Amino acid sequence: MLEKPFTMVAKTSFGLEDVAAEELAQLGAQQIEKGIRSVSFKGDKALLYNANLWLRTVNKLLVPIHQFPIKDSDDLYNQIKKMEWENIFDVDQTFFIDAVVSSTLFNHSQFPALKAKDAIADRFREKFNRRPNVEKFNPNIKINLYINQKNSCVVSLDSSGDTLFKRGYRESRSEAPIKEDLAAGMILLSGWDKKAPLIDLFCGSGTILIEAAMIAFNIAPNLKREEFGFFNWKDFDNQLFNKLKDEAITNRKFSNTRIIGVDNSGRVLGMCRANLKSIDLLDKVSLKISDFQDYTPSTEPGIIISNPPYGERIGDGIEALYTDFGDTLKQKFSGWSAWIISSNMEALKNVGLRPSKKLKLFNGSLECKFVQYEMYQGTKKTHKTENAVND
Repeated sequence: MLEKPFTMVAKTSFGLEDVAAEELAQLGAQQIEKGIRSVSFKGDKALLYNANLWLRTVNKLLVPIHQFPIKDSDDLYNQIKKMEWENIFDVDQTFFIDAVVSSTLFNHSQFPALKAKDAIADRFREKFNRRPNVEKFNPNIKINLYINQKNSCVVSLDSSGDTLFKRGYRESRSEAPIKEDLAAGMILLSGWDKKAPLIDLFCGSGTILIEAAMIAFNIAPNLKREEFGFFNWKDFDNQLFNKLKDEAITNRKFSNTRIIGVDNSGRVLGMCRANLKSIDLLDKVSLKISDFQDYTPSTEPGIIISNPPYGERIGDGIEALYTDFGDTLKQKFSGWSAWIISSNMEALKNVGLRPSKKLKLFNGSLECKFVQYEMYQGTKKTHKTENAVND
Protein backbone atom coordinates (compact mmCIF):
# COMPACT_ATOMS: atom_id res chain seq x y z
CA MET A 1 0.00 0.00 0.00
CA LEU A 2 2.78 2.43 0.93
CA GLU A 3 5.58 3.08 -1.53
CA LYS A 4 8.83 4.34 -0.11
CA PRO A 5 9.77 7.00 0.57
CA PHE A 6 6.29 8.37 1.17
CA THR A 7 5.04 11.65 2.63
CA MET A 8 3.81 11.91 6.20
CA VAL A 9 2.38 14.84 8.15
CA ALA A 10 2.97 15.28 11.88
CA LYS A 11 0.24 17.35 13.55
CA THR A 12 1.49 19.35 16.50
CA SER A 13 0.50 22.35 18.62
CA PHE A 14 1.25 25.99 17.90
CA GLY A 15 4.77 26.87 19.03
CA LEU A 16 6.04 23.28 18.98
CA GLU A 17 6.75 23.05 15.24
CA ASP A 18 10.50 23.63 15.63
CA VAL A 19 11.01 20.99 18.32
CA ALA A 20 8.81 18.52 16.41
CA ALA A 21 10.98 19.05 13.32
CA GLU A 22 14.12 18.48 15.43
CA GLU A 23 12.65 15.25 16.78
CA LEU A 24 11.91 14.06 13.24
CA ALA A 25 15.43 14.91 12.08
CA GLN A 26 16.86 12.82 14.92
CA LEU A 27 14.73 9.88 13.74
CA GLY A 28 16.14 10.19 10.21
CA ALA A 29 13.21 11.90 8.48
CA GLN A 30 13.94 13.48 5.10
CA GLN A 31 12.61 16.59 3.32
CA ILE A 32 11.29 18.10 6.55
CA GLU A 33 9.06 21.13 6.03
CA LYS A 34 7.50 23.09 8.88
CA GLY A 35 3.98 24.49 8.61
CA ILE A 36 1.59 25.95 11.17
CA ARG A 37 0.79 23.23 13.72
CA SER A 38 2.23 20.64 11.34
CA VAL A 39 5.48 19.27 9.96
CA SER A 40 5.62 17.28 6.72
CA PHE A 41 8.43 14.84 5.94
CA LYS A 42 9.33 11.73 3.99
CA GLY A 43 10.39 8.29 5.10
CA ASP A 44 9.59 4.59 5.02
CA LYS A 45 7.36 2.29 7.04
CA ALA A 46 9.99 1.86 9.75
CA LEU A 47 10.10 5.62 10.22
CA LEU A 48 6.30 5.75 10.45
CA TYR A 49 6.32 3.15 13.22
CA ASN A 50 9.28 4.76 15.00
CA ALA A 51 7.74 8.22 14.76
CA ASN A 52 4.60 6.97 16.52
CA LEU A 53 6.72 5.37 19.22
CA TRP A 54 9.20 8.20 19.73
CA LEU A 55 7.69 11.60 18.94
CA ARG A 56 7.01 13.55 22.13
CA THR A 57 5.56 16.80 20.77
CA VAL A 58 3.24 15.42 18.06
CA ASN A 59 -0.40 14.45 18.61
CA LYS A 60 -1.00 12.48 15.42
CA LEU A 61 0.73 11.27 12.26
CA LEU A 62 -1.17 11.36 8.99
CA VAL A 63 -0.24 9.54 5.78
CA PRO A 64 -1.69 11.26 2.68
CA ILE A 65 -2.77 8.61 0.16
CA HIS A 66 -4.59 10.66 -2.48
CA GLN A 67 -4.99 14.28 -3.55
CA PHE A 68 -7.35 15.69 -6.19
CA PRO A 69 -9.31 18.83 -7.14
CA ILE A 70 -13.08 18.81 -6.70
CA LYS A 71 -15.89 20.81 -8.30
CA ASP A 72 -18.77 19.88 -6.02
CA SER A 73 -19.99 17.24 -3.57
CA ASP A 74 -20.77 14.72 -6.32
CA ASP A 75 -17.23 15.06 -7.62
CA LEU A 76 -15.94 14.40 -4.11
CA TYR A 77 -18.10 11.28 -3.86
CA ASN A 78 -16.90 9.92 -7.22
CA GLN A 79 -13.21 10.56 -6.50
CA ILE A 80 -13.41 8.88 -3.09
CA LYS A 81 -15.31 5.93 -4.52
CA LYS A 82 -12.59 5.32 -7.14
CA MET A 83 -9.99 4.72 -4.43
CA GLU A 84 -9.15 1.06 -3.72
CA TRP A 85 -10.25 1.01 -0.10
CA GLU A 86 -10.42 -2.79 -0.08
CA ASN A 87 -6.61 -2.79 -0.29
CA ILE A 88 -6.42 -0.72 2.89
CA PHE A 89 -8.93 -2.40 5.21
CA ASP A 90 -11.49 -5.21 5.34
CA VAL A 91 -15.25 -4.97 5.14
CA ASP A 92 -15.49 -6.38 8.69
CA GLN A 93 -13.54 -3.44 10.12
CA THR A 94 -15.03 -0.14 11.28
CA PHE A 95 -14.04 3.30 10.04
CA PHE A 96 -14.57 6.98 10.75
CA ILE A 97 -13.93 10.12 8.69
CA ASP A 98 -12.69 13.34 10.24
CA ALA A 99 -13.03 16.32 7.88
CA VAL A 100 -11.35 19.73 7.99
CA VAL A 101 -12.83 22.08 5.41
CA SER A 102 -11.98 25.65 4.41
CA SER A 103 -13.56 25.46 0.94
CA THR A 104 -16.57 27.62 0.06
CA LEU A 105 -18.14 24.56 -1.60
CA PHE A 106 -19.35 23.39 1.81
CA ASN A 107 -21.00 25.22 4.69
CA HIS A 108 -19.63 22.83 7.30
CA SER A 109 -17.31 19.82 7.52
CA GLN A 110 -19.97 17.23 8.33
CA PHE A 111 -21.46 17.14 4.83
CA PRO A 112 -18.25 16.22 2.92
CA ALA A 113 -17.48 13.65 5.64
CA LEU A 114 -20.90 12.07 5.02
CA LYS A 115 -20.36 12.08 1.23
CA ALA A 116 -16.99 10.38 1.66
CA LYS A 117 -18.49 7.85 4.06
CA ASP A 118 -21.22 7.00 1.54
CA ALA A 119 -18.65 6.62 -1.24
CA ILE A 120 -16.54 4.16 0.76
CA ALA A 121 -19.58 2.20 1.94
CA ASP A 122 -21.00 2.00 -1.59
CA ARG A 123 -17.70 0.76 -3.02
CA PHE A 124 -17.56 -2.08 -0.50
CA ARG A 125 -21.23 -2.90 -1.03
CA GLU A 126 -20.78 -3.17 -4.79
CA LYS A 127 -17.75 -5.44 -4.39
CA PHE A 128 -18.77 -7.60 -1.43
CA ASN A 129 -22.53 -7.08 -1.02
CA ARG A 130 -21.67 -5.78 2.44
CA ARG A 131 -20.35 -2.54 3.81
CA PRO A 132 -18.12 -1.69 6.79
CA ASN A 133 -19.74 0.00 9.76
CA VAL A 134 -18.99 3.52 10.91
CA GLU A 135 -17.71 3.79 14.49
CA LYS A 136 -17.15 7.28 15.88
CA PHE A 137 -15.37 6.62 19.15
CA ASN A 138 -13.06 3.66 18.57
CA PRO A 139 -12.83 2.86 14.84
CA ASN A 140 -10.32 0.44 13.37
CA ILE A 141 -9.55 2.90 10.58
CA LYS A 142 -9.43 6.69 10.92
CA ILE A 143 -9.53 8.68 7.69
CA ASN A 144 -8.73 12.37 7.51
CA LEU A 145 -10.27 14.57 4.81
CA TYR A 146 -8.81 18.04 4.20
CA ILE A 147 -10.38 20.37 1.63
CA ASN A 148 -8.60 23.70 1.24
CA GLN A 149 -9.72 27.08 -0.08
CA LYS A 150 -8.66 26.12 -3.61
CA ASN A 151 -11.01 23.10 -3.52
CA SER A 152 -8.16 20.62 -3.41
CA CYS A 153 -8.91 17.51 -1.35
CA VAL A 154 -6.27 15.50 0.51
CA VAL A 155 -7.26 12.07 1.82
CA SER A 156 -5.04 10.73 4.60
CA LEU A 157 -4.91 7.75 6.91
CA ASP A 158 -4.45 8.49 10.60
CA SER A 159 -1.61 6.18 11.60
CA SER A 160 -1.83 7.00 15.30
CA GLY A 161 -5.43 6.22 16.19
CA ASP A 162 -5.89 7.84 19.58
CA THR A 163 -3.95 11.09 19.90
CA LEU A 164 -0.32 10.49 20.79
CA PHE A 165 -0.42 12.52 24.00
CA LYS A 166 -2.40 9.59 25.41
CA ARG A 167 0.79 7.77 26.35
CA GLY A 168 -0.86 4.93 28.21
CA TYR A 169 0.80 5.63 31.56
CA ARG A 170 -1.68 7.96 33.24
CA GLU A 171 -3.43 6.16 36.11
CA SER A 172 -4.66 9.33 37.79
CA ARG A 173 -4.93 12.98 36.89
CA SER A 174 -5.13 16.15 38.95
CA GLU A 175 -7.80 18.77 38.47
CA ALA A 176 -6.07 20.68 35.66
CA PRO A 177 -3.27 18.56 34.21
CA ILE A 178 -1.13 19.75 31.35
CA LYS A 179 -1.13 17.54 28.25
CA GLU A 180 1.83 15.30 27.72
CA ASP A 181 2.88 16.68 24.33
CA LEU A 182 2.88 20.24 25.67
CA ALA A 183 4.85 19.23 28.76
CA ALA A 184 7.46 17.52 26.59
CA GLY A 185 7.56 20.52 24.28
CA MET A 186 8.19 22.88 27.19
CA ILE A 187 11.07 20.73 28.40
CA LEU A 188 12.65 20.57 24.94
CA LEU A 189 12.15 24.31 24.37
CA SER A 190 13.86 25.06 27.69
CA GLY A 191 17.14 23.63 26.42
CA TRP A 192 17.53 21.34 29.45
CA ASP A 193 20.70 19.27 29.05
CA LYS A 194 19.20 16.14 30.72
CA LYS A 195 21.96 16.26 33.35
CA ALA A 196 21.19 19.29 35.54
CA PRO A 197 18.61 18.86 38.32
CA LEU A 198 15.02 19.55 37.21
CA ILE A 199 12.33 20.64 39.66
CA ASP A 200 8.59 21.17 39.19
CA LEU A 201 7.33 23.28 42.11
CA PHE A 202 3.66 22.65 41.19
CA CYS A 203 4.00 19.04 40.08
CA GLY A 204 0.36 17.93 40.40
CA SER A 205 -0.12 14.44 38.98
CA GLY A 206 3.39 14.51 37.51
CA THR A 207 3.12 15.10 33.78
CA ILE A 208 6.16 17.38 33.53
CA LEU A 209 8.17 15.06 35.80
CA ILE A 210 7.33 11.96 33.79
CA GLU A 211 8.01 13.59 30.43
CA ALA A 212 11.32 14.92 31.78
CA ALA A 213 12.31 11.47 33.05
CA MET A 214 11.49 9.86 29.71
CA ILE A 215 13.59 12.48 27.91
CA ALA A 216 16.50 12.13 30.35
CA PHE A 217 16.51 8.32 30.22
CA ASN A 218 15.83 8.00 26.47
CA ILE A 219 12.49 6.26 26.98
CA ALA A 220 10.18 6.23 23.96
CA PRO A 221 7.05 8.08 25.17
CA ASN A 222 4.58 5.67 23.61
CA LEU A 223 6.06 2.34 24.69
CA LYS A 224 3.05 1.83 26.98
CA ARG A 225 0.51 2.35 24.20
CA GLU A 226 -1.49 -0.79 23.51
CA GLU A 227 -2.57 0.18 20.00
CA PHE A 228 -1.80 2.45 17.08
CA GLY A 229 -4.00 3.10 14.08
CA PHE A 230 -1.61 1.37 11.67
CA PHE A 231 -2.12 -1.93 13.54
CA ASN A 232 -5.39 -2.25 11.59
CA TRP A 233 -4.00 -1.53 8.12
CA LYS A 234 -3.74 -4.46 5.72
CA ASP A 235 -0.03 -3.84 5.16
CA PHE A 236 0.86 -3.71 8.88
CA ASP A 237 4.24 -5.38 9.43
CA ASN A 238 3.98 -6.81 12.95
CA GLN A 239 7.50 -8.26 12.84
CA LEU A 240 9.02 -4.89 11.94
CA PHE A 241 7.05 -3.08 14.64
CA ASN A 242 8.06 -5.57 17.34
CA LYS A 243 11.70 -5.23 16.27
CA LEU A 244 11.53 -1.45 16.58
CA LYS A 245 9.76 -1.67 19.94
CA ASP A 246 12.41 -4.08 21.25
CA GLU A 247 15.11 -1.66 20.08
CA ALA A 248 13.38 1.17 21.94
CA ILE A 249 13.36 -0.88 25.13
CA THR A 250 17.05 -1.74 24.71
CA ASN A 251 18.01 1.90 24.07
CA ARG A 252 16.83 3.19 27.44
CA LYS A 253 19.73 4.83 29.29
CA PHE A 254 19.15 5.38 32.99
CA SER A 255 21.31 7.92 34.81
CA ASN A 256 21.57 9.74 38.14
CA THR A 257 19.82 12.88 36.90
CA ARG A 258 17.84 14.45 39.75
CA ILE A 259 14.16 15.04 38.92
CA ILE A 260 12.12 16.45 41.79
CA GLY A 261 8.42 17.20 42.19
CA VAL A 262 6.96 19.48 44.86
CA ASP A 263 3.26 19.86 45.70
CA ASN A 264 1.32 20.86 48.81
CA SER A 265 -1.37 18.19 48.38
CA GLY A 266 -0.77 14.68 49.65
CA ARG A 267 -3.74 13.47 47.62
CA VAL A 268 -2.32 14.87 44.39
CA LEU A 269 1.14 13.47 45.15
CA GLY A 270 -0.55 10.09 45.56
CA MET A 271 -1.81 10.42 41.99
CA CYS A 272 1.69 11.36 40.89
CA ARG A 273 3.14 8.27 42.56
CA ALA A 274 0.56 6.06 40.83
CA ASN A 275 1.47 7.51 37.44
CA LEU A 276 5.20 7.12 38.08
CA LYS A 277 4.68 3.54 39.23
CA SER A 278 2.68 2.68 36.11
CA ILE A 279 5.65 3.58 33.92
CA ASP A 280 8.30 2.10 36.26
CA LEU A 281 9.80 5.47 37.19
CA LEU A 282 8.82 5.73 40.85
CA ASP A 283 12.41 5.21 42.00
CA LYS A 284 13.78 7.74 39.49
CA VAL A 285 11.82 10.80 40.67
CA SER A 286 11.83 12.39 44.15
CA LEU A 287 8.56 13.78 45.51
CA LYS A 288 8.23 16.31 48.32
CA ILE A 289 5.02 17.44 50.03
CA SER A 290 5.50 21.14 50.66
CA ASP A 291 4.26 24.58 49.76
CA PHE A 292 6.60 25.91 47.09
CA GLN A 293 7.52 28.84 49.38
CA ASP A 294 8.82 26.43 52.02
CA TYR A 295 10.86 24.22 49.72
CA THR A 296 14.63 24.69 49.71
CA PRO A 297 16.64 22.91 46.99
CA SER A 298 19.34 20.54 48.19
CA THR A 299 21.05 20.11 44.82
CA GLU A 300 23.37 22.21 42.71
CA PRO A 301 21.57 24.80 40.55
CA GLY A 302 19.52 23.43 37.68
CA ILE A 303 16.22 24.18 35.99
CA ILE A 304 12.64 24.73 37.18
CA ILE A 305 9.78 23.95 34.78
CA SER A 306 6.30 24.46 36.20
CA ASN A 307 2.66 24.93 35.31
CA PRO A 308 1.36 27.05 38.22
CA PRO A 309 -2.33 27.87 38.64
CA TYR A 310 -3.53 30.50 36.17
CA GLY A 311 -6.29 31.95 38.34
CA GLU A 312 -9.27 30.11 36.86
CA ARG A 313 -8.70 27.36 39.40
CA ILE A 314 -7.96 29.06 42.72
CA GLY A 315 -9.64 32.45 42.60
CA ASP A 316 -8.56 35.73 44.15
CA GLY A 317 -5.22 34.65 45.60
CA ILE A 318 -3.52 34.34 42.24
CA GLU A 319 -1.59 37.62 42.29
CA ALA A 320 -0.17 36.87 45.74
CA LEU A 321 0.81 33.38 44.58
CA TYR A 322 2.83 34.77 41.65
CA THR A 323 4.41 37.39 43.93
CA ASP A 324 5.42 34.65 46.38
CA PHE A 325 6.73 32.56 43.50
CA GLY A 326 9.00 35.39 42.34
CA ASP A 327 10.23 36.02 45.88
CA THR A 328 10.93 32.29 46.36
CA LEU A 329 13.00 32.21 43.18
CA LYS A 330 15.03 35.23 44.30
CA GLN A 331 15.60 34.01 47.84
CA LYS A 332 16.20 30.28 47.33
CA PHE A 333 17.09 29.57 43.70
CA SER A 334 20.13 31.69 42.95
CA GLY A 335 21.89 30.31 39.88
CA TRP A 336 18.82 28.45 38.61
CA SER A 337 16.88 28.90 35.37
CA ALA A 338 13.11 28.99 35.92
CA TRP A 339 10.45 28.44 33.26
CA ILE A 340 6.71 28.75 33.89
CA ILE A 341 3.69 28.60 31.61
CA SER A 342 0.63 30.73 32.28
CA SER A 343 -2.37 32.18 30.50
CA ASN A 344 -2.71 34.91 33.14
CA MET A 345 -0.65 37.79 31.78
CA GLU A 346 -1.55 40.10 34.67
CA ALA A 347 -0.49 37.54 37.25
CA LEU A 348 2.85 37.06 35.46
CA LYS A 349 3.64 40.73 36.10
CA ASN A 350 3.56 39.96 39.83
CA VAL A 351 6.55 37.63 39.56
CA GLY A 352 8.67 40.78 39.77
CA LEU A 353 11.45 39.56 37.51
CA ARG A 354 12.43 40.50 33.99
CA PRO A 355 11.89 37.53 31.65
CA SER A 356 14.86 36.51 29.54
CA LYS A 357 12.55 34.69 27.10
CA LYS A 358 8.82 34.63 26.35
CA LEU A 359 7.32 32.06 23.99
CA LYS A 360 3.72 31.78 22.81
CA LEU A 361 2.12 28.37 23.40
CA PHE A 362 -1.39 26.99 23.87
CA ASN A 363 -2.55 24.87 26.79
CA GLY A 364 -5.66 23.42 25.20
CA SER A 365 -7.58 26.46 23.97
CA LEU A 366 -5.83 28.85 26.37
CA GLU A 367 -3.21 31.13 24.84
CA CYS A 368 -0.23 31.10 27.17
CA LYS A 369 3.22 32.55 27.61
CA PHE A 370 6.09 30.19 28.41
CA VAL A 371 8.43 32.48 30.32
CA GLN A 372 12.05 32.05 31.40
CA TYR A 373 13.63 33.80 34.39
CA GLU A 374 17.39 33.53 34.83
CA MET A 375 18.24 33.64 38.52
CA TYR A 376 21.80 34.91 38.48
CA GLN A 377 24.00 34.38 41.52
CA GLY A 378 23.30 36.99 44.18
CA THR A 379 19.70 37.78 43.15
CA LYS A 380 18.07 37.58 46.58
CA LYS A 381 16.04 40.77 46.97
CA THR A 382 12.37 40.35 47.74
CA HIS A 383 9.57 41.53 45.50
CA LYS A 384 8.79 44.38 47.89
CA THR A 385 12.26 45.95 47.64
CA GLU A 386 12.96 45.36 43.96
CA ASN A 387 11.60 47.57 41.22
CA ALA A 388 11.76 44.89 38.53
CA VAL A 389 10.27 45.35 35.12
CA ASN A 390 8.24 42.52 33.59
CA ASP A 391 7.62 43.30 29.93
